[in-house]
Amino acid sequence: METNVLVAYFSCTNVTRKVVADLAAITKGDLFAITPQDAYTKEDLDWQNKNSRTSKEKEDPSFRPAIANSVAHMEKYDTIYLGFPIWWYKAPNIILTFLESYDFSGKTIIPFCTSGESDFGSTVSLLKKVCSETAVWKTGRVCNGHPSRELLTRWVHKL
Repeated sequence: METNVLVAYFSCTNVTRKVVADLAAITKGDLFAITPQDAYTKEDLDWQNKNSRTSKEKEDPSFRPAIANSVAHMEKYDTIYLGFPIWWYKAPNIILTFLESYDFSGKTIIPFCTSGESDFGSTVSLLKKVCSETAVWKTGRVCNGHPSRELLTRWVHKL
């Protein structure tokens, strides 16, 4: 039986990936890893180095990292849980690439992020700007640490 829920996520250090398995089980959703065409190295992720790849991407909001894979039959999904780490109070630019790659008209998007200390910041408003105006955005969740399955279940059922 096909599902109408997709749990799409981007994770470089496996922190976000740890949340998605539980979320996919709770929602009975299909999993999709947003994989960059050029994988990020440890040096690329060094946020303290102003010359690291992620630091340079942060400085150029128009930059869109290429994605190596694509969602088969995106049209069959009604609800998309979209997971990512927070980098400098925003989603990584690859999330913008993902949102610009598909037609989300009439679909429900539920963002969730992982972060050591940050909240969503301006992320959701920035994501909405590159997405279909008819997409329905629901309240997201910041998943600091590894939230329990029980906590994630309560969140999903409140939506």
